[in-house]
Amino acid sequence: MTRREMAMDNFKKGYNCSQSIVLAFEDMLPVDGAEMLKLASSFGGGMGRLREVCGSVSGIFMIAGLLYGYDGPETGQVKADHYARIQELAHRFEEKHGTIICREMLGLNVRHDIPVPEARTNEYYKKRPCTEIIGDAAEILEQYISENPVK
Repeated sequence: MTRREMAMDNFKKGYNCSQSIVLAFEDMLPVDGAEMLKLASSFGGGMGRLREVCGSVSGIFMIAGLLYGYDGPETGQVKADHYARIQELAHRFEEKHGTIICREMLGLNVRHDIPVPEARTNEYYKKRPCTEIIGDAAEILEQYISENPVK
């Protein structure tokens, strides 16, 4: 199964968009997967259903931080290099979807959605492009990692 398929399958199992990405890359992470799922739980629905940055994009950024990030109070080139990496990943996602903002991809007018998520029914999956978006996010990250091996 590809990481794209894994991420999409995770979403169909009920994980949020951010968790779906994190779980698809769990084998590469230097931390416990259960802890990462807890961390990612806050970012579903565009950050707690605020409909801001797409949770799959947040998942990409979390994985990139764990694989390539820094862990000190950096102020110089190390920080700039990492931020450039994050901006490149965001740009790749934007090239495919036009935005990294959840509500814009879903065509919603609301900025802060109700906190209760919709039931995951067949109708839910038919009307939401989330599964494909999550798959695209996993592909983008996998491609980036293949081009930039982790040291």
